[in-house]
Amino acid sequence: MVFPSFLLACSFLVPAEGGAVRGVVVDAQSAEPLARVRIQLTGTAFQTITDEEGRFAFPALPPGDYVLQVSTVGYRLVKRNFTLGADDAKEFEVILSPDTFRHTDSVEVRADPFDLVRQDSPSQLTLEGNEAKNLASVLADDPLRAVHGLPGVTSNDDFESRFSMRGADYPRVGLYLDDILLHTPFHTMQGEASTGSMSIFNGDMVDSLALHAGAWPVRYADRTGAVLDVHTREGSRTQTNFRATASASNAGVMAEGPLGRDGRGSWLASARKSYFQYVINRAAKEDPTFAFGFNDAQGKLGYDLTRRHHVTLNVIEGVSDLDRERWRSSLGGNSVMLADYHYTLANLGWRYSPGERFMLNQRVAYMRERFKNFNRDRLELARGHYGEWAWNSKATWMWSQRHPMDFGCSVRRPRDDGFIYRYQFNPLAVRPLNVYRGNGLLAGGYVQQSFSAAAGRVQLATGLRWDHLNTNGITALSPQVSLVLHPSTSTRFHLGWGQYAQFPEITALFTRYGSRGLLPERATHYVAALEQRLGARTRVRLEAYQRLDRDLLFRPFYEPRLIGGRVFNPPLDPPLRNSLRGYARGLEIFVQRRTANRLTGWVSYALGYARLRDGEARISFPADYDQRHTVNIYAGYRIRPSVNLSVKWLYGSGFPMPGFYRSDGARYFLAEARNALRMEPYHRADLRLNKAYVFDRWKLTLYAEAVNVFNHTNRRFDSFNGYNARTGQCYLGFGRMLPVIPSAGVVLEF
Repeated sequence: MVFPSFLLACSFLVPAEGGAVRGVVVDAQSAEPLARVRIQLTGTAFQTITDEEGRFAFPALPPGDYVLQVSTVGYRLVKRNFTLGADDAKEFEVILSPDTFRHTDSVEVRADPFDLVRQDSPSQLTLEGNEAKNLASVLADDPLRAVHGLPGVTSNDDFESRFSMRGADYPRVGLYLDDILLHTPFHTMQGEASTGSMSIFNGDMVDSLALHAGAWPVRYADRTGAVLDVHTREGSRTQTNFRATASASNAGVMAEGPLGRDGRGSWLASARKSYFQYVINRAAKEDPTFAFGFNDAQGKLGYDLTRRHHVTLNVIEGVSDLDRERWRSSLGGNSVMLADYHYTLANLGWRYSPGERFMLNQRVAYMRERFKNFNRDRLELARGHYGEWAWNSKATWMWSQRHPMDFGCSVRRPRDDGFIYRYQFNPLAVRPLNVYRGNGLLAGGYVQQSFSAAAGRVQLATGLRWDHLNTNGITALSPQVSLVLHPSTSTRFHLGWGQYAQFPEITALFTRYGSRGLLPERATHYVAALEQRLGARTRVRLEAYQRLDRDLLFRPFYEPRLIGGRVFNPPLDPPLRNSLRGYARGLEIFVQRRTANRLTGWVSYALGYARLRDGEARISFPADYDQRHTVNIYAGYRIRPSVNLSVKWLYGSGFPMPGFYRSDGARYFLAEARNALRMEPYHRADLRLNKAYVFDRWKLTLYAEAVNVFNHTNRRFDSFNGYNARTGQCYLGFGRMLPVIPSAGVVLEF
């Protein structure tokens, strides 16, 4: 049910000595009554706090003009003017929007806080309200780092926004932003393995975030590991708002407001600048770091051309740069001294809804990525230019009230060219590690039919997708089926099965060690989950999964190793093959409570096994991102109207060191088994405190955070730095991640 939010719900006369004001405060996303919200009549001494049912009252007020101010930490400030007569009684219904949610004057009432808008994805997790903001970290303020805390997600690297899912690395995870599959939407340093990443888009502009861990619907294409679906919000259509932020790592501004006097549109704009690299470089007195800086800007326009036609335009522009010139004398000849990365995205959308039974969405997007890396002598180490045009069309036809049909098509035209060089000195010679140039056309379409029976207790969705790449002339079919059973109002069974295809990148098809004949990677997903509700706002979920992989891309003889006790020296350019197949299977269990009041969050545990077999080299080994045990915990609590405390704790039993290694004390040697050594367990606990100060015209929120509060020493595998062909000793590089770091930030809203 949808009902309008209006501050003055009704006005009526009652016999009383003075005027009376009463009302209720609810959350914009869930319609849950909000307790411990401060209610003030600005300029007077009258103030109160809402009770457990979100209600407040001022029983006797003198006649006059007032400003009702409603505020609590994590939500947008609401103010309304009203006039109270001598015998008036005013009733208010106030809807508060979370800081990260579009300001709205309406709320959609859902049956429970875990209900999904779409039931066709059996393994879906969402971040709502202030979960994404509290999990993003004050230090980085990155929406993708909030995903690291979701149940089952594995990320053992403090410097990376990218993550792995059930043994699949990030290149197999599809990141969709406003229905467009993105390529590399990060501030990062391209062409280098040991780097970091941060999301190119601003977390304050994110409206919804959903992670599909397995057996996702056929509307998502060209990925085999998982799908992350992100949608940005539109600006406010009712009032103009400004926000300024500053933290230990970056500063930014954001503004939004109505477009046109009739409220038919809105605008939203933001800009950020990082200065984290200056902090890191000043702290690093001796050793050079890969800390990079960035600047980005993002804007979005939305407008109703008519009641049936709505258009949007979203533009993102970002620049990342690395400058290590102060360490020039200590850098090697093939070490990066200067680097820059430039990212551009433009996304034009049109939504047509002629009635309640049909809706059509069209998207046309262009993205561009350019990077350059230079060594200490300002010789180019790497350069690349990626560009892509994309068109997406999707529609929903409610031919029956309980049996909607979804269908659509897409066309993507990527192109990529670049190189990676290494230099030999005395005499100077160039060794090309990789040179690539090419383009392709990837077209596809899908249809999905959903069914509902037994008064909604049985929900079935089945779909089929086809995709074709003109470069190799291969067409892939991808069917999917999902089933949801509701034997009772508190119990649900989720079953899912699907087959998926991911076509090779241009860098693999048009490189000297690749081939245009490479096949798409394939994966088959099986998901079974049992979900039990414990009351209105708590659930327990147990999920079992299996993913069968085949035709994964790999260079079988690229890495040195021992074969029959003797050192194997790899050839100069071993070919890239579809030689890997394997599986990932495991169990995930979590307990989650989602509420706008009191304690909210989850406790999750994942047990996983991911193994691969190389058919050409005839070896089996754990996948590079195979991790046996993963624990993700998040808890948040609004202690007072102006104070919120949150805790995040991540534990991982350790990824393999990718390669053929064995250890002998502090030394490492080549081995016959791949990925036999593992990194030490990773664990990190972050503590965050948000404190809001509300004034007549503006609101100030302070964020205090302690990263890695237990100061646990976490390390990451950085690089393989060569080996002795006679003794087999190899030299590995490791990097220490963040120690305990206190951080603070401030947000000013007016």
